[in-house]
Amino acid sequence: MCRRLVVFASSWAVLFAQAPAAKRPEARSKQQILFTAGGLRDGEPIPKRFACDGAAVSLPLSWSGEPEGTQSFALIMDDPDARDFTHWLLWDIPASVHSVMAGAEPDGASGINDFGKPGYGAPCPPEGSGSHFYTFRFFALDVPSLGIKARSHRDVLDKALKKHILGKVEYRLQYRR
Repeated sequence: MCRRLVVFASSWAVLFAQAPAAKRPEARSKQQILFTAGGLRDGEPIPKRFACDGAAVSLPLSWSGEPEGTQSFALIMDDPDARDFTHWLLWDIPASVHSVMAGAEPDGASGINDFGKPGYGAPCPPEGSGSHFYTFRFFALDVPSLGIKARSHRDVLDKALKKHILGKVEYRLQYRR
């Protein structure tokens, strides 16, 4: 039995080695994008300053460790506890940019959030609804521009992103009123 297993495994290895390159799994680096908002760790509460109960300024962002070939970045911030309510859409952020100061937006384009406005929409869950988790999806892209207009909506950004993602990181913070 053991001898048959060795012969089978050897035969499979020879067949796999002869398979066309396009059908073989790629060996990719497990390089991970490091992303933070407000210097907070994943899962921590968002300070009031960045929410509707405070100044409602956008959180400072920073990132590093993007995959080789990255030409731009994009960000989607939403609240999955409120049916993926979109709070912030950014794209065409140049690859040379690795941070955004609090209350600022980087070079690039900003989309319309679900408050109906461009830019950052501060967390503002209904009072008494418990903690809401806000997901930041940060993307490294293989193009300098997605070719979509500023002030586009989430569905347009989602569609444009699909073919250009080199790397992605998800990060969650929470807020409660």
